[in-house]
Amino acid sequence: MSDISSTRTTDTIVRFSAPFALPDLVGEMPPAGDYKIEQDEEPIEGLSWLAYCRVATYIHLPSIAEGNRLRRIVRIEPTALADLLAATNATPDGLAS
Repeated sequence: MSDISSTRTTDTIVRFSAPFALPDLVGEMPPAGDYKIEQDEEPIEGLSWLAYCRVATYIHLPSIAEGNRLRRIVRIEPTALADLLAATNATPDGLAS
């Protein structure tokens, strides 16, 4: 078994220029703004080099500008997120701290 057994998390801020729909939020459209996207990855064991596999992707609601008001984290499929980013011309805005 590998010595590396922990999950790593990558945070990115994405800027949506218009309201958008999320697959699991029926009837709710988050407004335009900056949103934190969190991706969890686990190391792939048995390789001769270090590689990771994404195991979960989340979007934090509401937007960063709205502060911590009723903050929740919604799981989103990576393909659904990619489609959403392409459809809305959202832009990554660097890494969250």
